[in-house]
Amino acid sequence: MKILKIIMLSICFCNGAFSQKSEVGNWFIYFGNQRINPKWNWHNEVQYRNYNFIGDTNQLLLRTGIGYNLTEDNNNLLLGYGFINTQKYIPNSDEKTDTNEHRIYQQFITKQKIGHVLIQHRYRIEERFLANDFQMRFRYFLGINIPINKKTLEKNAIYLSAYNELFINSESPVFDRNRLYGALGFVFNKNFKIETGFMAQTLENSNRNQFQIAFFNNLPF
Repeated sequence: MKILKIIMLSICFCNGAFSQKSEVGNWFIYFGNQRINPKWNWHNEVQYRNYNFIGDTNQLLLRTGIGYNLTEDNNNLLLGYGFINTQKYIPNSDEKTDTNEHRIYQQFITKQKIGHVLIQHRYRIEERFLANDFQMRFRYFLGINIPINKKTLEKNAIYLSAYNELFINSESPVFDRNRLYGALGFVFNKNFKIETGFMAQTLENSNRNQFQIAFFNNLPF
């Protein structure tokens, strides 16, 4: 239960420190992955992104997809769709612009285990349908999970999580952004876990940091 207290204290700290508009935002994330049968799975995802801790919306992202296991649990192909509503501040103003994006994406995930360290590689291609524009983007994600008090991510396991994700555009500017993330996680059981962490995001001409609180739900059908 100590890890739960640490997570709750982190959430309360973020709420107090970033309840006003600041340079550090926060993302609340839900990741779901439901098994349809040994070969097929359904991915579902909600991300609520704020300029501060909560209440000043930056972006709402809804993503879903159908995946196919090439090998059991280690290599997965997925075809998906995403809807993204973005609210950006107009420079030198408290007013926002509101835009919607529809996105089709294809990805391949492969997982490895070296000792107690779990490694995940994700390769993703995105076709982005914006207002009066079409763009393509390529993403590479490298993530690791390291159990602290257990040998695996089993019930009541505390673990460290980290990832780096690079975004590359098909057109100029080629570099879109890079995300570097570190977190502490807790496994409730084989179906549910939670992470709270911090992400440093580097864009072409700016930087933005985010706190993240993420819930993971993996259920067999």
